[in-house]
Amino acid sequence: MLTNLEHVGIAVRDLAASNELFAKLLNSPPYKAEAVEAEGVTTSFFRVNESKIELLEATRPDSPIAKFIEKKGEGIHHLAFEVDDIRAEMQRLSGEGFTLLSDEPKRGADNKWVCFLHPKGTNGVLVELCQEIQEGIN
Repeated sequence: MLTNLEHVGIAVRDLAASNELFAKLLNSPPYKAEAVEAEGVTTSFFRVNESKIELLEATRPDSPIAKFIEKKGEGIHHLAFEVDDIRAEMQRLSGEGFTLLSDEPKRGADNKWVCFLHPKGTNGVLVELCQEIQEGIN
């Protein structure tokens, strides 16, 4: 079950410059930054009360973020929803006719298991499902 909007992902060309911009906008620095080598991105996270904003910069030209920016420019890349049980939610949504971009959850940023839904089935919006990784449970 989707429990809440976990974060909004924003594709950026220059993470350092965007961190400065969002730090001024939100009056707070990012609380976390990390690389996700498998996806070819470096991310940073900002918190606004219970909401999060994830900035994503491509680290290689063939990454999904580089392709997104090349096609659409900088901007909102995805909406991420927290789930209690990512595998159960993937099965439910697949049964409802949504197209999953992976058959199994992948390790993503911010200590999460993630899976994306194809935007062709969600009115052009890339949707991410995410579940907190509990050590020893996968």
